[in-house]
Amino acid sequence: MENKIRVFSGNSNPGLAENICTHLGVPLGQAKVKTFSDGEIMVEIGENVRGRDIYVVQSTCAPSNNNLMELLIMIDALKRASAATITAVIPYYGYARQDRKVAPRTPITSKLVADLITTAGADRVVTVDLHAGQIQGFFNIPVDNLYAAPVILEKLRERFPHNNIVMVSPDAGGTERARAFAKRLGCTLAVIDKRRTGPNVAEVMHLIGDVKDKTAIILDDMIDTAGTLTQAAKALKEHGAKTIYACATHGVLSGPAIDRINDSDIETVLITDTVPLGEKAQKTAKIAVLGVAELLAEAIRRIHEDESVSSLFV
Repeated sequence: MENKIRVFSGNSNPGLAENICTHLGVPLGQAKVKTFSDGEIMVEIGENVRGRDIYVVQSTCAPSNNNLMELLIMIDALKRASAATITAVIPYYGYARQDRKVAPRTPITSKLVADLITTAGADRVVTVDLHAGQIQGFFNIPVDNLYAAPVILEKLRERFPHNNIVMVSPDAGGTERARAFAKRLGCTLAVIDKRRTGPNVAEVMHLIGDVKDKTAIILDDMIDTAGTLTQAAKALKEHGAKTIYACATHGVLSGPAIDRINDSDIETVLITDTVPLGEKAQKTAKIAVLGVAELLAEAIRRIHEDESVSSLFV
């Protein structure tokens, strides 16, 4: 594998890329990513990649546009260097929430991003917990949408061996996800009915299910400004929840998120390293990070060796 496979990284996930390489037993590819004084990005591949299978690890998280351009430029550089195949490993797919027209004269930006990645020269995409599953259909190349559930479930089983827990979906849209977790943990389910009054603004309405004197675990795919999360925690506390935890795949944690989490009744927020923590998030004791490098490394290995990846979707 070492002679044929190469893993490269942009500036958004260098730590995750190095961990993936450790699990694969291959060195991290040599690439220089420079930004000129006018803001233009230039990528220089520092080794021969002709005929190699290349995997570019890059989350398109904040700064989203810079990281997206880095990814596109790196793919183009590798294609022009005669790489055999190029797989874009995008642990966090930015612009995923703009997956449909929610108002007249608005874009479907996640489709645009899919077109850009394909046009740049990617042959395949590997990502984790897409915000909307239909984004896979925006691509005309194979897309492997992996789930971080096994990583999170393992930690939850370790931390909560008792069954006095309840999985909580912070909105109706996440009910299916929370139900799947509740089934695997053998616990009950609750749903918070929420009405969104504007972008990044949420108002909790009422709770469906019993949380009294239980350990409530709020489950979501991502935490952005943490408005939904902290209002859900407030509602759970009002309904008698004993302790409150939260878990999510993507810790975007933008704007007032950290302050809201620190000021909330939430004991701990479990997130994965698909999005690297900012300086402020690293300092709070309420956030615990789980690694997805092993999951991504196994997917890369199976793709490279033409094995089935579907078992990783469970």
